[in-house]
Amino acid sequence: MLKKIGDYRYMLTRDYKPGMNTEGLIFADDELIEFMKADKTLEQIANAATLPNLVGRSLAMPDAHQGYGFCIGAVVAADAIEGFVSAGAVGYDINCGVRLLRSDISYQDISALLPKIADSLFQAVPSGTGSTVKPGMLKLSMQTLNEVLVNGASWGVEKGFGYQEDILHIEENGRIHGADPSNVSQHAKERGLLQLGTLGSGNHFLEVQYVAEIFDREAAETFGLRKGLVTVMIHTGSRGLGHQVCSDYLEIMQDSMRKYKISVVDRELAYMPISSPEGKRYLSAAAAAANFAFANRQLVTHQIRSVFSKFFPNEKLSVVYDIAHNMAKFEEHVYNGKNVRVLVHRKGATRSFPKGHPTIPDDYRLIGQPVLIPGSMGTSSYVLVGTESAMKETFGSSCHGAGRRMSRNKAKKQMSADHLMRILAERGIIARGASKSGLTEEMPDAYKDVSRVVEVVHQAGIARKVAQLKPLAVIKG
Repeated sequence: MLKKIGDYRYMLTRDYKPGMNTEGLIFADDELIEFMKADKTLEQIANAATLPNLVGRSLAMPDAHQGYGFCIGAVVAADAIEGFVSAGAVGYDINCGVRLLRSDISYQDISALLPKIADSLFQAVPSGTGSTVKPGMLKLSMQTLNEVLVNGASWGVEKGFGYQEDILHIEENGRIHGADPSNVSQHAKERGLLQLGTLGSGNHFLEVQYVAEIFDREAAETFGLRKGLVTVMIHTGSRGLGHQVCSDYLEIMQDSMRKYKISVVDRELAYMPISSPEGKRYLSAAAAAANFAFANRQLVTHQIRSVFSKFFPNEKLSVVYDIAHNMAKFEEHVYNGKNVRVLVHRKGATRSFPKGHPTIPDDYRLIGQPVLIPGSMGTSSYVLVGTESAMKETFGSSCHGAGRRMSRNKAKKQMSADHLMRILAERGIIARGASKSGLTEEMPDAYKDVSRVVEVVHQAGIARKVAQLKPLAVIKG
């Protein structure tokens, strides 16, 4: 059964579904839990709880909604030795993530230039489905692509596409170790050859914003955020390469379950033992895709800096932080008073580590890790900071965005692109998109209220609000 167990917390008890090995813990308020009841979200949270060798509960964030097998907004931790790895628990866009850049430019300084800046960004950063090479973009050889898959963002910096200090403000310093390009299929590599430095489509975006509100002055100052200053947010991932890695290994896992005598309540929950050859190959291929995503955001950053330098020659655009929300990573945690090593699957969930954690950049160590929560098109985004409560309850995890409440097809039927552009213009927001359908399927009403989602996270204590960012110009696929 589903029951409320405290402020912003709901529990799916083990009698909710036969075969559950643990409870489901959901962070939500009364309105958000109704969204989850309306689709298959609760069922998917319960299904995840039927998997073997879980450590802790099947977790869901307030932005959770139906996904492939696992809901989007899910967190599950598996024992690092006897546990499982599931491609579906990471998702198709491996290391889809967010990078935030800060500036010393005031909102007043940029307002008159915004139309030209938006046009320049739209031209400089390819977007849309199957984005390919434009003048000035890189066309990778297979050998060079393999180097990207191993070295991640560091590859971009070494080639002159950024600064060394960028690396310090990226999760895992922009490189997941253990990547093996030989475990990435030829087809996946071919899909990635022309896509480094591109946004893609769907909910991916590039957005010029400004700091509208400060909630935690000390943390904001530590992150270099001041009210009225311009920021730029990048939301993209591993593009077609990562999608193909997921597709390839979902098929491998589904085909191999009989070999390991594995049965699941939903075929989309297909998994392999971590210790199996298939499991190890997936983890190495997923690490390579994650590194591609880190490098991708690094090259997009370079293109944004090139555009801004034409309008503001002395502006550097520093990286506040870069963090993933579709990853499976080995981490050390404390569970039931014992130190445990687990493989934490975060699918549409963001890492939220507290102050003092050794993986946090030195200059943020006394404050905590930045948690970046993008809003839907035309709505606010948020910067939060990780907490001890998150470490205790969610393996250091928080939400990743607003969360869809309407399918893309339904959204496209609700409103025309021209009407949406007028609404955004009335709010003072400039929008550029690769296609009209790409704009309408991402309209604000297709998503939950991001401010409500963030407030649940803040009140539940699994991340703490630092700053609100409001959009000025958005580039969509």
